[in-house]
Amino acid sequence: MSIKSLLRGRIGFGTAPLGNMFRAIPEDEAAATVQAAWDQGIRYFDTAPLYGAGLAEIRLGDVLAQQPRDEFVLSTKVGRIILDETEDPASRALGEKGALFEHGRPNKIVNDYSADATLRSIEDSLKRLKTDRLDIVWVHDVAQDFYGDDWVGVYDSARTGAFRALTRLRDEGVIKAWGLGVNKVEPLEMTLDLDEPHPDAFLLAGRYTLLDHERALQRLLPAAVGQDVDLVVGGPYSSGILAGGSHFEYAEAPAEIVEKVSRIKKAAQDHGIGIKSAALQFVLAHPAVAAVIPGATRPSRIAEDLGALAENVPPAFWKSLRGQNIIAADAPVPNS
Repeated sequence: MSIKSLLRGRIGFGTAPLGNMFRAIPEDEAAATVQAAWDQGIRYFDTAPLYGAGLAEIRLGDVLAQQPRDEFVLSTKVGRIILDETEDPASRALGEKGALFEHGRPNKIVNDYSADATLRSIEDSLKRLKTDRLDIVWVHDVAQDFYGDDWVGVYDSARTGAFRALTRLRDEGVIKAWGLGVNKVEPLEMTLDLDEPHPDAFLLAGRYTLLDHERALQRLLPAAVGQDVDLVVGGPYSSGILAGGSHFEYAEAPAEIVEKVSRIKKAAQDHGIGIKSAALQFVLAHPAVAAVIPGATRPSRIAEDLGALAENVPPAFWKSLRGQNIIAADAPVPNS
């Protein structure tokens, strides 16, 4: 199924921050943020069991359960099972992401991409989300950043397990679409080369942004367009550095990234626009991209994102970024 026809609008809501990523978020603040997204017209919500060991799903479900189910699109992910037994969240093995959700729930997280685990994960997510169905299911993090040199073996386990289980669920009408949700380009390129199974879309976080897009432009995005596989882009602010934060790739930004961001900010100021506008509109300019899903933990951020989407960015701004080699020569920009 075409994701572009399924999603309602080009901007959705990513819930990784609601899993207490980086900080412990009060329950009322989390609920108010989801409610603000709903009140301002957001109708696509993405989550995952990994986010706070089920915390983001629970918080999202508490709010969306008050809304008519047919009026929004919901996606979550498979590949991790959340157990009742507990562990130290700060000691989890999350590859390059370290103690990303150390403030989340202490429930033990088990990696499992088999067909049986995929079905169990979906059942568990439905309970946490207080809903009877999912629209899109992503296979989560089958990539180098979580599994290092073992990632190809993990990917192959997902290919023969989760991929086929989700294809069956889609063909039976249980879900509407499936794909991979990753932070790396290579697993998506590999999937496009498969004869079967065939995904509907990908969720790619952090690899098509103002700060990091050249690798995706080389092969992935042209191939995705050619095979009618749409992209949802997560992490458009590169973990926050493009939205006034200090994180890049889920850690403190290195000096060269801080310097690059300062040049983007200068260009934005010179042309009278916000850096969030540049970040979101750059992502959405590529024909492969169906939607972008920035995350938020404060209600005010929703209005900022929607305003950024609507702001008029002059062609001279994009020309300035090209002139500084900040964006690739072949990267589409709005109105180009």
